[in-house]
Amino acid sequence: MRVFKFVILGLVAMTLAGCGINNIPTYDQAMKAKWGQVENEYQRRADLVPNLVETVKGYAAQEKDVLTAVTEARSRATSIQLSPEIVNNPEEFAKYQAAQGQLSQALGKLLSITENYPDLKSNQNFLALQSQLEGTENRVTIARKDYIEAAQTYNTELVTFPGRLWASTMYSSYKPAATFAADAGSDKAPKVDFNKPKS
Repeated sequence: MRVFKFVILGLVAMTLAGCGINNIPTYDQAMKAKWGQVENEYQRRADLVPNLVETVKGYAAQEKDVLTAVTEARSRATSIQLSPEIVNNPEEFAKYQAAQGQLSQALGKLLSITENYPDLKSNQNFLALQSQLEGTENRVTIARKDYIEAAQTYNTELVTFPGRLWASTMYSSYKPAATFAADAGSDKAPKVDFNKPKS
């Protein structure tokens, strides 16, 4: 009789495992790992900003407003305290995304003004930093794409059968993950004025 109970329990466990009972926590962990990579790439970008600003400052100190805007945007972007739960908090996620978007816009302006300074454009430190920043922006894009795909898989599991059943019974504390939206103004290319007089 005791063996029979173990066999029944074993069959029930195998049936439940085959019904996706572990999908929600598995997808949640995969999504949070992808989110960690997004944070990592944003931190890499933030780490490049001070050196980039200092290099530009040496050649284009008269662009004080742009340099200040970049420094302030970096400060705002790095001041947001992150926890792994940010992906399940749409308001905090939106604040973080907005701060990163402001930094992206400020960096775009900074790089566009460098067209007015031929000496800066040929400076080896600037060229190396610009290349690293471009590479980091590509990594950010890929990390965000990977996160969006993982969040979509996780969110879909929460609302489709049998995941919906498990979400309402065993995993009721699991909330949908926030995803990225296009940054405000991203539909417009930054304006570059090559005829701007130098002070």
